[in-house]
Amino acid sequence: MEQDIDSRDIISLPDTLPVLPLRDMVVFPYMIIPLFVGRDFSIKAIDEALSKDRVIVTLTQKKADINEPEEDDLYHTGTACLILRMLKMPDGRVKVLVQGLKKVKVKNFTQFRPFIEAEVEEKVDVPPLSEHEEMETEALMRAVKDQLQQLSAYNKNIPNDIVVIANNIEEPDKFTDIIASNLQLKTHVAQELLEIPLVIERLKRLNEILDKELQLLALQTKIQNQAKEEISKTQKEYFLREQMKAIKKELGEGDISDEIEELKEKIKKAKMPKEAQKEAEKQLSRLAKMHPDSAEANVIRTYLDWLIAMPWNKYSKEKINIKEVEKILNEDHYDIKEAKTRILEYLSVKKLKKDMKGPILCFVGPPGVGKTSLAKSIARAINRKLVRISLGGVRDEAEIRGHRRTYVGALPGRIIQGLKQAGVKNPVFVLDEIDKLSRDFSGDPASALLEALDPEQNSEFEDHYLGVPFDLSEVFFITTANTTETIPPPLLDRMEVIRLSGYTTEEKMKIAKKYIIPKQIKEHGLDKFDVKFTDGAIRKIIENYTREAGVRNLEKTIAKVLRKIARQIAEGSKETSFQITSNNLTKYLGVAPFSIDEKLDKDYVGIATGLAWTPVGGSVLFIEVSKVKGSGKLLLTGSLGDVMKESAQAALTFARSRYQDLGLDEDFYEKYDLHIHVPEGATPKDGPSAGITIATAIISCLTEIPVKHDIAMTGEITLTGRVLPIGGLKEKTLAALRAGINEIIVPYDNKKDAEEVQNQIKSKKLKYHFVKTMEEVLNKALIRPIK
Repeated sequence: MEQDIDSRDIISLPDTLPVLPLRDMVVFPYMIIPLFVGRDFSIKAIDEALSKDRVIVTLTQKKADINEPEEDDLYHTGTACLILRMLKMPDGRVKVLVQGLKKVKVKNFTQFRPFIEAEVEEKVDVPPLSEHEEMETEALMRAVKDQLQQLSAYNKNIPNDIVVIANNIEEPDKFTDIIASNLQLKTHVAQELLEIPLVIERLKRLNEILDKELQLLALQTKIQNQAKEEISKTQKEYFLREQMKAIKKELGEGDISDEIEELKEKIKKAKMPKEAQKEAEKQLSRLAKMHPDSAEANVIRTYLDWLIAMPWNKYSKEKINIKEVEKILNEDHYDIKEAKTRILEYLSVKKLKKDMKGPILCFVGPPGVGKTSLAKSIARAINRKLVRISLGGVRDEAEIRGHRRTYVGALPGRIIQGLKQAGVKNPVFVLDEIDKLSRDFSGDPASALLEALDPEQNSEFEDHYLGVPFDLSEVFFITTANTTETIPPPLLDRMEVIRLSGYTTEEKMKIAKKYIIPKQIKEHGLDKFDVKFTDGAIRKIIENYTREAGVRNLEKTIAKVLRKIARQIAEGSKETSFQITSNNLTKYLGVAPFSIDEKLDKDYVGIATGLAWTPVGGSVLFIEVSKVKGSGKLLLTGSLGDVMKESAQAALTFARSRYQDLGLDEDFYEKYDLHIHVPEGATPKDGPSAGITIATAIISCLTEIPVKHDIAMTGEITLTGRVLPIGGLKEKTLAALRAGINEIIVPYDNKKDAEEVQNQIKSKKLKYHFVKTMEEVLNKALIRPIK
């Protein structure tokens, strides 16, 4: 029999109510739950409640196994519930559907038979929350909501609609009770939560419970994952391979023997030399006897794959048409005639003698002069594939010659990897930044390159990984470097050095107009617009916005201008024509970082202008000398190297040896200390070519005759005053011209170099003074002769 009862709001509770003891369960307010009642006194309590207000108090037993609880066996805090529905079961039990109404506390029990009855009072929360407590309550509620979301993500047994309901409840008391009633809490924990009087404390306890549950679930998940991973990868692979074997057997397909036959066929097609083929067949024989899943079998498979993939007998079909090659080199690069001439000579001999053992070319020059791009042009001109590897920072010999196969994860060196990548035996192979190789305990990579870059030996180059010779004699090796100083002499001896000097302003202007600007306009998507740079703008960019020997920064600066134009167009500018002039250049690039004129503003005593060579081009050097009373000490500052310090000593000794000609007292050096300083003290400086500049500055200081500010000089000095030749004359000349200096004193032995530089630079203002002795230098450099 089922009895339906209309529910209604209970505003106030009677003082005395029947009690329904519960085993292993706590009922919370707002909770609707079915209860199965079998004990006689409990059924009578339900009947009593139904005969009156339908309200009954649920109290939880402290121990579930007690059948007839007494006062001490029950918790005294419970919930007054409304009986919504009752159904009598065939076995005599009663099923009731109850809804929690209010939290109550038993003041005292009035009877225990025929049913339990108690006098109760409502448990009311203490006074309203303060503003701070309200904020803390809100924060706690949000934290609980987040925890519920995480619990449902762990597939915890939480009804999905509870998460939705929780997000829509604003009353803290109701929120806490509804969440607690839907959690599978242990009886004593649920009872503890029910008994806490303050809602903010209940929220804190609920937060702790949920946090602990999340930690337990995370740990449980971790343990499960670890348990799954106990089956190792090898075991999995073994089972899978066994299954594959069974499947193949059922399908009538082959096993390892098929793989061996396939590899044997590939080895034949690779057309290896006898020694390599013998090694390949030996390793194939070993593989046939091994278990296919063993680690050693995988190593042998990888090795055989490398041997088969190497281009033992594959070539690019080379086309050497000297006039066509010259045309392509001129299309791609302006000037650098010496390099182009040497390349054309090499290719001419190569065309006449097919089996020529060619030299290794080494392009040396400042950054941005076109060393790497020249190598790319060569490959394009002769129809060969290009391989480029950068050696900057390589310090392990195995990077060049490979690792032995006994190492885990062994691989061939970069040269063999590059040839496999090219797929041919005769590519143009560019070894970039060969001057930046380093060495450590792993070996010396520069020494490892000796065999590869020696035309007499590289026909039998042996990589440690391959273990068999590979012929590199048909590879066209080209190396690049900024300087030869850091290249070991034995390695440098195997290469033919071709120097690429820096460009003059006029050369840079032609390069910009012919190559850089058209290329950058296309790359920035501006080829459909009318974008023009005037000669004045290009010159200003070269002289005021870049300071370099090459054109790399020039290209970056032009690209910066074009990006500004591209942005204007992208933002909706209706202009289709853009002209960049020297007047509007600051609009695109801002204030120029460099000034053209770097020379001294007037003639000074004790300051001479010298010229220096650096890996990134030439530079102007001002050498200052000052005398102070002392005892003949020589003080040198400005980060000077040993060779430059020795030049200063030689210059001073020369001055002392000519004291009569200079009109000085014999013991002048005992009365004064000389301080020689080269500005920009943080920049290291070295080399002998500042000798005549230091001597001129010292003699100017001692005689108090100023040095001409518009003349620069370079040359090494001997103790007897002879002027010896120097190197890097073009770079030094360009540095002088950039600084606005047109007269240069150079050693007489550099006359041929100077003529060549004048032909290249073609500047009418440039004037060289050729000198053999220090006396000639002083006559040209000082504003008046020494009496």
